[in-house]
Amino acid sequence: MKVAVLGASTKPERYSYKAIKMLKDHGHEVFPVNPAYPEVLDLKCYPSLSELPEKIHTLSVYISPDKILPFIQEIIQLSPQRVILNPGSESKDLIENLEKASISYLEACTLVLLSTNQF
Repeated sequence: MKVAVLGASTKPERYSYKAIKMLKDHGHEVFPVNPAYPEVLDLKCYPSLSELPEKIHTLSVYISPDKILPFIQEIIQLSPQRVILNPGSESKDLIENLEKASISYLEACTLVLLSTNQF
C-alpha cells in the first residue's frame, strides 16, 4: 500500500519517524513529507503533498491542529482513500473539509493499527 506521512521527522524519538520505520517493516511503500528534510530513513522526503509522484492510498498525519491549515487544500486535492489523524493531530477544520470532500478518516494511531493488524 502507498502511504504518505505528513510531518515526517528524522528524529528517532518522534512518532512520525517510528511510523515510517514500521510502515516500511510491514512492506508498505512510504512517502515522507516535510520540506525540512531531503530524506528520512533512506527514503526521499517530499517538500509537499502536491509533489508526491504517485497516487497515495493512505495519508498518516503528524501535524498539530495549529499548523495544519496550510495543508488542508493539498490534502483534499491529494484525495487519498483514507486519512489517519494520529493522536495530537486531530483538527476540526481538517475533519470538516475531509467530510465535505467525502474522504474517509480515522482518529487513530498508525503504530497501534500496524501492531494490531488493523492497518
